[in-house]
Amino acid sequence: MASLDPLVLAWTAVGVAVLAILFAAVAWQRMRVVDRRLARLLDSGTPVGPGAERLLELEDELRAVRSDLAGALRHVAVVRYDAFGDMGGRMSFSAALVDDAGDGLVISSIHARGESRTYAKGVVGGDSEVVLTPEEREALDAARGGPPS
Repeated sequence: MASLDPLVLAWTAVGVAVLAILFAAVAWQRMRVVDRRLARLLDSGTPVGPGAERLLELEDELRAVRSDLAGALRHVAVVRYDAFGDMGGRMSFSAALVDDAGDGLVISSIHARGESRTYAKGVVGGDSEVVLTPEEREALDAARGGPPS
């Protein structure tokens, strides 16, 4: 096997080193461009680059969805009970449906042997203008995340 000339080996190493330095310089320059664009995007909210406008649109849509979600009746709790001593099976119930602000309604259905009655009471800010029964209050507290009464 023939040995490599040390001079050829040295020049090859120099060539590889020069190429590595060139690649590093190009990478460093590209990184500076990306860093500047990112800083402008984060600091001023100004669209930078092709995807940044879409990113800003998505942030606006996300804000709107969060606002809509806060107004949705998404906090729900149901309390079942026996309204009358001679009835079993906890056929009566009170259900509370409220949004993040505590606005919504409480629906109660009182079941007796021969009939059933249903009532709805509005809730604003976590309370009702109409007096709530203990079961309705328990359902409302549970829907709002409070401890059961």
